[in-house]
Amino acid sequence: MIWDGNVRKMGSVVDGEGRVGYCFRGADVLQNLPEQPANDWVGREVKVSFEGSIHCIETGKRIKKTYGEGLSYDAFLRSPLACPSILRPELSRIHEGIALRDELWEREHHLQPHVVYVSQTSHLKIGVTRATNVPSRWVDQGASAAIVVANTPYRQLAGEMEVALKSVMSDKTNWRAMLKHVSAEESALVEAKDECLDVLGETYESFFDLCDDVASLTFPVLSYPEKVKSVKLEKEPMLEGKLVGIKGQYWLFEDGRVWNVRSHAGYRVQIEVS
Repeated sequence: MIWDGNVRKMGSVVDGEGRVGYCFRGADVLQNLPEQPANDWVGREVKVSFEGSIHCIETGKRIKKTYGEGLSYDAFLRSPLACPSILRPELSRIHEGIALRDELWEREHHLQPHVVYVSQTSHLKIGVTRATNVPSRWVDQGASAAIVVANTPYRQLAGEMEVALKSVMSDKTNWRAMLKHVSAEESALVEAKDECLDVLGETYESFFDLCDDVASLTFPVLSYPEKVKSVKLEKEPMLEGKLVGIKGQYWLFEDGRVWNVRSHAGYRVQIEVS
């Protein structure tokens, strides 16, 4: 199989047993291409060749480097895809009728139900996502398990809670540690949730999620690397070897090299699977 096009962030589905299925997405500049079942590539020889071209995922303009995730510099400064409230949810003001960049986009994406959660990636971490992004957000993070702490009617409120919880829990993932085998620890997640509820207190009590169900995820990984080396295609334009797994937005190769698909959004590549 030979695939040629511009990279996009992988999509995913999770079945009733928590098994993650990935679909590789791409475009011919801006025209979407058919999705490919990436799980089928695990265990096979895969070659990724960077052709030297990068196109902005929003405008299609050819660019030398990307900003954010696949944007040109101009698009990064104005696109809602790089809105400050994406990285810092507490900055959103669309619930007040104030848009930071694009009112329609922010109403569709930020003036919607959100969840505050604890996930187990490299360690236990706090996070925020739109309710409709569960469980795909946890898949993108490479979380082995997650539990919902609170449900909010809009993004800013969830971000406000996240800020309060940073005093007791990190909101960052160590990607190198995440790419190891991390077993789901349900009891630890429930305990972490209880600690979060104690920190949030009566102020946010009406938004607490009373269910302690833990969502566990299993990724298509045959073996985990002892050491990992991240590959940047502009420095190493050909990546070839046996693909032994996919976790988060990373492809794991048998020799320990890993490729972050999401960070290469907009890159024009050819993928050969044999």
